[in-house]
Amino acid sequence: MADATPPQPTGAARTRRPGSTDVARLAGVSQKTVSRVLNGEPYVKDEVRDRVLRAVEELGYRRNNVARALNSGRTRRIGLVSLGTALYGPSTLLVALERATRSTGYSLSVVNTIEDDPGGVAGAVDHLIEQGVDGIVLSEPIDEGDDTPLKIDLPVLSFGRFPGLQAEPILTTGGDGVAAGRTATEHLLSLGHRTVWHIAGPQRWWAARDRLDGWRQALAAAGAAEPPVLEGDWTPASGYQAGRKLAADPDVTAVFVANDDMSIGLMRALTEAGRSVPDEISIVGFDDIPSAEYLSPPLTTIPQDFDAFAADGLARLVQEIEAPTGAHSPEPDPLSFRLVVRQSTAIPPSTRRRSGAPRSPRTPKKSTPTR
Repeated sequence: MADATPPQPTGAARTRRPGSTDVARLAGVSQKTVSRVLNGEPYVKDEVRDRVLRAVEELGYRRNNVARALNSGRTRRIGLVSLGTALYGPSTLLVALERATRSTGYSLSVVNTIEDDPGGVAGAVDHLIEQGVDGIVLSEPIDEGDDTPLKIDLPVLSFGRFPGLQAEPILTTGGDGVAAGRTATEHLLSLGHRTVWHIAGPQRWWAARDRLDGWRQALAAAGAAEPPVLEGDWTPASGYQAGRKLAADPDVTAVFVANDDMSIGLMRALTEAGRSVPDEISIVGFDDIPSAEYLSPPLTTIPQDFDAFAADGLARLVQEIEAPTGAHSPEPDPLSFRLVVRQSTAIPPSTRRRSGAPRSPRTPKKSTPTR
């Protein structure tokens, strides 16, 4: 058997206690088998038991006593792995999940991860399993750069796709980011813009990759040129830096931005450079943060209904906990989303000059449902 010793953290990475997933990986068994061995249950082969105990000793694994409740019945507790950040999306989803969990009669245990902590998700899952939970929620799937599969012997709810996740079963919820990115880009192309630039979110986030894929699909379907991608980090500051580059390019007339906060930074950079929105450059954001409607001009954007996502996902997770079916939903549910059209988008300057249209047309506020 290949050496399955968990990788050791290097550099500034934080160390973590070995968990049951590490024991299972080293012994070449499932977490459920590890739990059976540690609880002295029968019907485990002696050779398998010895392998697990050797792995426990080698790793120095110490099990939290609370986790023993896993074998005595349901704990009516759901574990949530959340990214420890004040960003609008993760923080709003966390509040929505806490509120939705209360209505199910379950309690919620939250473990925050840090974006630059290798193995942070696996460590958080271990911690929750040791506390004793009946299911796991992964709120912000991120590519940690580790090809090792994340195996969880509990029902798992993931907000978006999470390649490498192995669980029984995997449930997914949330909006279809690819379709949303495609719709945002198609809106700008439909106004007559020859192409659309993109300020992407950090590409470690699967959600950012989905929106980027949707942008690319829309451009390809329209036969439009694909400009270079500018990558931000979700913050207004990164949108501002990208905006300074875009403002210097006279060919830029339309930009799809992966979230509203970066759109705010972009608008500031364009204003400083004397580039008018939407007279010279149209902008579509993503999230519909509370301030989006009150920007100058109000921002065209795609809302995310976090309350609906949380309620839908938790209802299905609790159903799977209480009446297991083992049914997987491998792709994100394309819950309904809409494009909220405000005054940050308009026909391009070249079209207005040819048609004699007013310089600052004001598009009436409306919602365009997903196709």
